[in-house]
Amino acid sequence: MNYWLVKSEPYKYSWVQFVIDKKTVWDGVRNYAARNNMRAMKKGDLVLFYHSNEGLEIVGIAKVIKEAFQDPTTEDTAWSAVELAPFKALKRPVSLAEIKADKKLADMQIIKLSRLSVTAVKPYEFDRILELSEIK
Repeated sequence: MNYWLVKSEPYKYSWVQFVIDKKTVWDGVRNYAARNNMRAMKKGDLVLFYHSNEGLEIVGIAKVIKEAFQDPTTEDTAWSAVELAPFKALKRPVSLAEIKADKKLADMQIIKLSRLSVTAVKPYEFDRILELSEIK
């Protein structure tokens, strides 16, 4: 299994809306590195759901339910989409400030490649995020 992180601005598409919708097509990504990450996603992979711009925190975990396919928002075959479903909310959101302050997460792509909207997450990083979500 692989782990990923996707970013969404809550005013455009929030975790709450995602849970209400029960699934979504993750489309509209127009960055080649992010697209390549989506193309590498496999059914069953887990995805951290990050609220960007406002909130700046990981709020939940999604699951890949459909692997990469043609992005329905464009006819340009260079772009792909995946389908995600909510898996579970974190017990407590984990903020970007907490991630940056944690030495175990110093190499996390959300820090190193901060503008990238879809990033890979190493297994130990995923586990550490889950640990941090348990700390009050």
